[in-house]
Amino acid sequence: MIAAEVRGLSKVYNAGGSRAFEALKNFDLSINANEFFTLLGPSGCGKTTLLRILGGFEALTEGTCTIFGQDVSRLPPEARPVNTVFQQYALFPHMSVRRNIAFGLEMLGTPRAETERRVDRMLALVHMSDYADRKPDTMSGGQRQRVALARALAPQPKLLLLDEPLSALDLKLRQKMRLELKALQRETGITFIFVTHDQEEALAMSDRIAVIDKGRLQQVGTPEDIYENPESRFVADFIGESNLLDARVSAVNGGEAALIVEGFADIRAPIGRPLAVGQLVSLSVRPERLILREAGQDVPGGIARVVARTYLGNAVEYHLVAGGQTLTAHAPRGGLRGLLDFVPGDTVSVGFEPGSIKVVSS
Repeated sequence: MIAAEVRGLSKVYNAGGSRAFEALKNFDLSINANEFFTLLGPSGCGKTTLLRILGGFEALTEGTCTIFGQDVSRLPPEARPVNTVFQQYALFPHMSVRRNIAFGLEMLGTPRAETERRVDRMLALVHMSDYADRKPDTMSGGQRQRVALARALAPQPKLLLLDEPLSALDLKLRQKMRLELKALQRETGITFIFVTHDQEEALAMSDRIAVIDKGRLQQVGTPEDIYENPESRFVADFIGESNLLDARVSAVNGGEAALIVEGFADIRAPIGRPLAVGQLVSLSVRPERLILREAGQDVPGGIARVVARTYLGNAVEYHLVAGGQTLTAHAPRGGLRGLLDFVPGDTVSVGFEPGSIKVVSS
């Protein structure tokens, strides 16, 4: 079942004026019921605008927006089966945790006994039963976030929209809350639509991710699809780290292309779209998929010089120059897969793990 869908969606701010800005451009997207779906992209890419259109806080300029089959394009927020958790949790400071959670139910006219039952369930769900009578200003950021989630979940919305709700938390608490949010989504079965600019956050939590740039949808897929098989140079560069190499197609044989890359020999990669001989393309290779050996060892690829080595605790990062290309390689601490460590100035042989080279659009 489709939980939310937008078709031909465009959003223009200051339409008709000299400062008109198109925040979303001919956007098509479907989000499945009961999934944790993330809108991911850099600041200003349009992800929060899309979330606000789904919630009814922004009017769309063109296209349609449906929620569980109902066209809600012109409906106000209160008429939609949706709740939102914003970056600022907007809890009522003069109310206890229990009263904050109950507030939305009371506004909907929920009977008192049912309200109390749901509030108790929400408190247990977010592990805040012991804090029911506390005021928000006596609690930590993580505790306040749990209360905001409980308040949003209490009316049992079909969709929960989350606009970077972890951004105000410190790193360790953010990592803990990722696990709690995902567990909460699984337990409630409610569709979560989560906005973030944090790639690691998106990869860790999502069933599927939509990558957005400059108001356009770049790619939709599972975290593994997005990371392992980027379709564009932007996605490869934005999601994690990637070596982006300039190449020219020298031959095409079925689903494989032979490629000329400065500083390397005999580069071949699978292709998922038609390419012409002589065409310029970009290649993406993740740093952990590079193979380094001592100079002179037989590794299909090329020769590189180590220009820098960085110790990262759980890994070692090498910065390399091969021909006119710059590369980054990541290796487990103490060397690459049990081999000798390298230092700046070393000359090394560089190769690529099978299947690691991806041809991406510019």
